[in-house]
Order: sequence, then structure tokens, then C-alpha cells
Amino acid sequence: MAAFAQSAPCWVDVQLPDLEAGKRFYGELFGWTFRAGDGPYADALSKGALVAALAAKQDGRMPTAWGVYFATDDISASVARIREAGGQVITEPVRSGRSGVLAQAADPGGAVFGLWQAGERKGFQKQNEPGSFCWTEVYTRQKERVDPFYEQVFGFRSTDPDEAGAGAPGTDEAGVDFRMWSPAGTEPGPDTAVGGRSVITDAFPAVMPSYFLNYFAVADCDASADATVRLGGRVSAPPFDIPYGRMAVLQDDQGAVFAVLQPPVS
Repeated sequence: MAAFAQSAPCWVDVQLPDLEAGKRFYGELFGWTFRAGDGPYADALSKGALVAALAAKQDGRMPTAWGVYFATDDISASVARIREAGGQVITEPVRSGRSGVLAQAADPGGAVFGLWQAGERKGFQKQNEPGSFCWTEVYTRQKERVDPFYEQVFGFRSTDPDEAGAGAPGTDEAGVDFRMWSPAGTEPGPDTAVGGRSVITDAFPAVMPSYFLNYFAVADCDASADATVRLGGRVSAPPFDIPYGRMAVLQDDQGAVFAVLQPPVS
């Protein structure tokens, strides 16, 4: 596995009440196979390549949710920047055997994310292909605090859709307030973007917390939405077209929310 660029999304996992049910759901939906990880943890593979993990919740108070991890080559320095920028460190850096070191934090708006300093495990072995991670974005009500936070902590260079002259995953014809993130050292824009920020509007319940929405690439968005319902999940946002393909927001049969994106035909 090649090392990930500093601050690039490098891993996703989901916390579930029923690990075996999760394996059945995602195995059917994405064609994933699984191998045992450390403890109540299952690595997910797409055609033999490591793409994600499923974990059994150890505490019922934990959210049933997908989480994203950003790569860092100095997790202690990243944690210090999080505090300096107004974020909260939820889990101090902890070593996961020889695999690497992880930490969890929340931005000033409350959205939770992870950090990963790689050891033997770098992260995804495949992405941007059907059945693997392709995008992440944070949904927040506090963009004035959150935008400078991610720029300070991760060094992201930001592009707004009107600057780019094109949309991105998460934008729509109504002009959703959206920003794309490109890693430090790159020319900011859609070609280098690794994630983004979207604003939670008044159309959503006031109790909805800030969160990260993680996307998986699929060959057929509509078929994935149909399969989700057949497998006991729900469609939160039916398939619709965006400049980067066709997407839908889905829930698995235990309530974890994720999105799927079908790239446009080239």
C-alpha cells in the first residue's frame, strides 16, 4: 500500500449494534467479503482489496454511524492543532498494535472525525472504484468557525463551486452552500479535491447534529438504492444527478447513513 498524502482521507469504518447483520447488509450491497480483525472488528474487502471496516459497538450510547479518518504523519502535532483551532479531542492518540496510531476529535461545530498515523496499515487499498470510498464531506451549521478550522488543522486549500466553475458531490441546482478541500501543496479545485463542507439548512430538524457523510462509488446508483430497501435499509435522498454523476443518500438496516455515487459515463 502506498502512503497517503498528509490530511487525505485514508480510512472509513462503521459502528454497528449487530456486526453480523452489518456484514450481511454490506456484503449484499457492495459485494464485500470480510476477514476477522482485532476484537469485535471485521475488515471489509472489495475483490480482495481492503476498503473499510465494520465494528460492533462496545457502548450502546455510541452513534450508529460511518466515520472517516484523515492521514497524518505526526498525530501529536495534529491533536495540538485541533485544540489550538477550537476543536475537541475525544480520544487521545492510542496505538493499534503495529497497524498505526489513531485519535478521534470533533470540529467546533461538533462533527466527529478520526486521525490515522500509519504503521503497517496505510489505509484503503482501493478507492474511487465501485465498492470503495470515493468522497467525504462535513455537514455543519457553523461554517464561519468550521472553514478556518479545517484549513488550520489540515492545511486544506479551499475552493467554492462558483470559483471552480463546476459543481461537486453535494451540490445541486438550488446552489447549496458548499466548499471543496484540496491538500496543501496542490492547486485547489475539483481535480485535486479530497472532501468538502456543506451547510445544514433550516430544511433539516434543529436537533440534527453536525456530521460527516461518506460516499462509496457504485456502478449503478438506482440499483444500489433499490437494493438498500430490499435489504431492510432506507433511502434518505432518492437518486439524483449532480455534475459528478448520480448520487443517493442511504441508511443501512441499522440506521447508519452513507451516500453512493455513480460516476458519469466518460
